This record gives sequence, C-alpha cells and structure tokens, in this order.
Amino acid sequence: MNIQLKMPANLRIGGGTIQFLMEESEKLGNKPLIISDTVMQQTGHLQKVKELLGKTSDQLAEYTDIQAEPTQENVYDALKLFQKYQCDHIIAFGGGSCLDTAKVVAVLAANQLSLEAIHARNFDQLQAGIPLIAVPTTAGTGSEVTDVAVITNTKTAVKMMMKDLVFMPQISIVDSDFTKTVPPKVTAATGVDALCHALESYVSVKANEVTRLFSLEAMKKILNTLSQAYENGDDTEAREQMSLASTEAGIAFSNASVTLIHGMSRPVGALFHIPHGISNAMLLPVFLEFSKDAIQAELATIARFIYPAAEDLSLEEAADYLIKKIQELCEQLSIPTIRDYGIDQQAFMAALDKMAADALASGSPQNNKKVPSHSQIKELYVQAYG
Repeated sequence: MNIQLKMPANLRIGGGTIQFLMEESEKLGNKPLIISDTVMQQTGHLQKVKELLGKTSDQLAEYTDIQAEPTQENVYDALKLFQKYQCDHIIAFGGGSCLDTAKVVAVLAANQLSLEAIHARNFDQLQAGIPLIAVPTTAGTGSEVTDVAVITNTKTAVKMMMKDLVFMPQISIVDSDFTKTVPPKVTAATGVDALCHALESYVSVKANEVTRLFSLEAMKKILNTLSQAYENGDDTEAREQMSLASTEAGIAFSNASVTLIHGMSRPVGALFHIPHGISNAMLLPVFLEFSKDAIQAELATIARFIYPAAEDLSLEEAADYLIKKIQELCEQLSIPTIRDYGIDQQAFMAALDKMAADALASGSPQNNKKVPSHSQIKELYVQAYG
C-alpha cells in the first residue's frame, strides 16, 4: 500500500461558512484580487463577499469577465489586473470556470512562464503559486479541492488540462447557501459533472482504498439528492448534501484521476462550446456501454452500497441496476443528446478525427480499465450524437 492524498491545507464546508472569509483572507495578505463573474454580480453574492472582507474599493481589485468555458484571454486579463494593483493573494468566487482561471493566474503570477509553457508540462520549473482562497458557488466541479485547471486555448481549439500540486488552493470555503440561486439547468449540469467525477474516479486504474471511499459517498449523495436540488433549489438539505458530494468527488478524482468521459468531453466543449457538465452527461451512456464488461464488479459494488434493493442481485444484475438508476436520473434532469442540443451533424462528424486525437492526447482515456482506440472513440462519438 502506497497512498498519497492531496487536498487544500484548510477546508471549511457547510452553510454559512463564508463568515470565515475575512479571517482567512487576512492570513494571506492585505490586498486580494477577486476573480468572479457577472452572474455573481447580478445575484448580489459578489457584493456580499466584498462586504464580508471589510475592505474599501481601493483595498482590493476584481475581475468578473470569466466566460462559461474560460480562455487564455481571461487568464492574461486577470493577471494584468493582479500585477497592476499589486495584489498579494487571490479569492476565486464562482463556478469552476472562476476557480480554474484563478488557479492559473496564481501560478503565472509567481512564475516567469507563459500559459502555453505550463501546459507543456514544465512543472519542474514552477514555483508555488500566489496564495489562493477558493469559494465555489455551484455543486459540481470540485475545483476547490483539486490540483487541476482547464483553460481553453482559442487558437488551437483545445482545452488545456493542467495538473500539478501548484494548482491546489491553499484555503477552500464550501458554503452551500450560494448554490440556492443556481438555476435548474445549471444544477443538473454541475451535479452530473460531480457524478462523473465520482464514478470515473472509482473505476479508474489509479483509484485506491481511500479515494474509493470519497467516490462512494459522493455517488450516494448525488443519486439520492440531485433530483431534489433540481426540483427545489431552496431545499437546504439537498443543496448542502450536493455541495459536500461535489467536494468529496473532487478529492477523489484529483487523486485518482478521471477516465474516458472527461477525455472525450473536453474536445466537445472546446469545439462546440457545450457546457462541461452537459457534455459529460451526454457521454455517460456510451461510456457505461463501452466499459461495462470491464467494470461490472465496480458497478455492482456501487449499486449495493447505495441501493438496498441491489444487495442480493448478481454482479450483472446489480451493475445493470445502477446503470438504470443513472439513466433515470439523467432523464429526470432532461439531459439532451448532442443532436438535441443543436449541434450540426455535418460539423460534428467532420470533427471526429480531431476530437478522438485530442481525447487520447489528454491521457484520461488511458485510465479506463478498457482503453479505446482512436477509431473506437470516433464510433462512441457517433453513438453519443444521436
């Protein structure tokens, strides 16, 4: 046994924990750069955070132009603000896009390398990033507890996935109260993203006894409460359980990695701008169909852990039971196919070679117990389309 677990040095979870933001911020410096988005402005959440910090407008800086799928332009624009106003730490407040952008800005601010050089895996040359506090406002990406950042390179239409301990936030505050204003479609997308994190990390070849505990607990919470959070956003218990599940799944996949779903999902998002959680959900059925024979025992274990009705079923029956429950959830959440989402069939088919190559280049499919070839990935995309 040789298990290593990487997490933030300080992790606070629960409704109302944002009250500790000023205390934690003052430990890191005097002038933060807040990286957020326009949604947080419109909901009033960003103003609440600034008030909690107890600082005047000249004692902080803010960047709120983050896109749904953050780009290198977002990173460099935020970095310029950090440098211009001589900030000493960063507060990431928002969804995974805000958190991922902040992680990369923190690393660039502490190093003399370009984003492209960092993506080229020059991690041995990196100094620790600028201190970062991550405050997620959705229950899905788990970015607050991962050493991963994903930024879209608009020049190459590739999602640059970067993974190294330097991207890990020093402090994370997971306050589920902020998720109550998340609309149903985003609740569904981010929730299924967390489900994929938990499922993929459980069946990954890099999984271990500890990460599987986090994966199982996350899946149990998601499969039991995501539909409640989707149907009633004000359900405090469901929102809190989903936030905890997202964090648990984040810890699991940060340490055990993801597999085929994420490998195939990133190219779809980069080329066709489908939100990450939705593209994961679109690919979940073909992943299960392709991988089922190799992960049947794992699927059965998950089913028996979550559902008493599966305890006395055979391996095959229990695995099928779990797949059925996941399918039912996705139907309840109105997850569309790629075709139904409105992606042009001709354009999608023309991109198959690039998407399959980019998926394999990401390294995630190689964590599958059953590793697909380039041609098999193309066929899976075709199946997922309609």
